[in-house]
Amino acid sequence: MNPAYATVDHTFTVPLDHSAPNGPDIQIFAREVVDPARAGERLPWLLFLQGGPGGKSPRPSAGSPGWLAQALKTHRVLLLDQRGTGRSTPVTARVASGFGSAAQLATYLGHFRADSIVADAELIRRQLCEGEPWETLGQSYGGFITLTYLSQAPEGLKACYVTGGLPGLTATADDVYARTYPRVRDRVLDFYARYPDDASRLSTIAELLATTEVRLPDGDRLTVRRLRTLGLVLGMGDGFERLHWLLDESLDADGELTDTFLYQVMNLTGFTDNPLFAVMQESLYGQGAGPTGWAASRALAGYSEFTEEADPLLLTGEMIYPWMFREVKGLRPFADAADLLAERADWPPLYDPHRLVANQVPLAAIVYHDDMYVDAGLSLGTVREVGATRVWVTNEWEHDGGNASGGRVLARLMDLAAGRA
Repeated sequence: MNPAYATVDHTFTVPLDHSAPNGPDIQIFAREVVDPARAGERLPWLLFLQGGPGGKSPRPSAGSPGWLAQALKTHRVLLLDQRGTGRSTPVTARVASGFGSAAQLATYLGHFRADSIVADAELIRRQLCEGEPWETLGQSYGGFITLTYLSQAPEGLKACYVTGGLPGLTATADDVYARTYPRVRDRVLDFYARYPDDASRLSTIAELLATTEVRLPDGDRLTVRRLRTLGLVLGMGDGFERLHWLLDESLDADGELTDTFLYQVMNLTGFTDNPLFAVMQESLYGQGAGPTGWAASRALAGYSEFTEEADPLLLTGEMIYPWMFREVKGLRPFADAADLLAERADWPPLYDPHRLVANQVPLAAIVYHDDMYVDAGLSLGTVREVGATRVWVTNEWEHDGGNASGGRVLARLMDLAAGRA
């Protein structure tokens, strides 16, 4: 039987700081994927920009990711491990522990935003594509990177597809979280409406955690606030069921938390594989408008329904809080550096509004009407500020529709960009 994919691994050496090319280098890993039947053909390139931040590119297997088979009908795909993730000089807790000071680590981490990822991509494109522009598919945060790419190097792009990831071009972290908490509240209440018993089960677990010291397998204490971060999964198409079945096996016959539950909670909330998701989350919105200043934590105080004493107990979503860096083992080495990043006020801009309004690179995007992670209102505002953009708004899928649709979303976006739909 022929393999589903033919793959070639690539490693590139790039500057840590592209403005100082003679300084330290890092390695960037990317995997080329092609239909084996077309491996010898000259096909256009499609660069995949993973969501996150801090997420490595998917590893291809039969039927996964869901959009890949569609892409391989017409393209040669490059699955890029963005700097700091996967096999691209990964940033881990162990790596962070090796820095001499928090200031040194914070300076290092400042080179892991979208502007640096775009510079990496351009260096790679020039080597792989003989200078020809390529197409991009940006999922979630990958869409943020796409807008930075169109701002900084549109000459490298032939067409762009974005699934659930059009950022507000001028939105601050405060703007984002003012919109996020109401969406998360509504999503949690929808979850409780589907699974009414889970609201009381979560309250029972929270009461147990408030009165008893419970340790996860890695030694971290499981607190009510860490429990509430399980709400992060609710924005995905299978999120309600994932959380429901996790809670279904949470308590044993004696009312104690099961080992199965504790192990899964540790993995879901530990950031072992993707610490950059937590470390860089709010820096995505830093663009010289002052420090982000732990915006999600400050915004939380304005929503009384999110207190730990509220009934029902509301879970949280894609919010990162300073306490995580003291209480989660995988994030502790980043704690002081994360504080410095939150205080930083001189972040360079990521988007060029003048270049974007004059954009001529076809950009096709799907906006999920009920997206828990990326505000649809901000996304639609961006559509009006970027030239050559066509948008599809739908509530048929959640945030992972590009993958869950089995290629249908990508196929339609390609048609939109080409003027076929």
